[in-house]
Amino acid sequence: MERVLLKLSGEALAGDKKTGFDEATCMGVAKQVKQLVDDGVQVAIVTGGGNFWRGRTSETIDRVKADQIGMLATVMNCIYVSDIFRYAGMKTEVFTPFVCGAFTTLFSKDAAVEALNEGKVVFFAGGTGHPYFSTDTGAVLRAIEIEADAMLLAKAIDGIYDSDPKTNPAAVKYDEITIQDVIDQKLAAVDLTASILCLENKMPMLVFGLNEENSIVNTMQGKFTGTKVTV
Repeated sequence: MERVLLKLSGEALAGDKKTGFDEATCMGVAKQVKQLVDDGVQVAIVTGGGNFWRGRTSETIDRVKADQIGMLATVMNCIYVSDIFRYAGMKTEVFTPFVCGAFTTLFSKDAAVEALNEGKVVFFAGGTGHPYFSTDTGAVLRAIEIEADAMLLAKAIDGIYDSDPKTNPAAVKYDEITIQDVIDQKLAAVDLTASILCLENKMPMLVFGLNEENSIVNTMQGKFTGTKVTV
């Protein structure tokens, strides 16, 4: 794989703290991505915002406003993580689908691909820029737009299970599953909109646990212990 999109869940970035950033976790991600970049792989990154805000956290405010706050949470995440990446010795650029003053670059496919070709790690913040679309959907959309070979999903859980392993100790993990089965069985790998986008545009996914040691590098080198989602 020469170009991949890595989706980092916000909760995974928070580590054991569950909110905010765990710097050691973020530094561990940066060191792994640097290894990939040094090996010639082009890497784009989308982060969730769950370490700051979840769209349904509030039952008081309007869903559109709640989702806008979520988009801004992902901008904060990307600015932070991209600077950790710079500290680790990489060049980065943060793109958003809306203007953020001088903080980010307005997204276009041409500019993003040009940055990847220059060897930069590219961050896509702000989701799709629209409410009612999750960061999973935004990640799949960007992966398709930049013509990534696959989407890597680094989550707080180490793959796709037939039921929630947090509530069912007997839950069984899939080594490989088709995206059609994910949709049919309503498995919570990514949301339904993101799953259908993957299906229609033939975007394969590799789902694994971020907290496992060297999991990103191992996934790219074929030493994979998560779930492969085929199209």
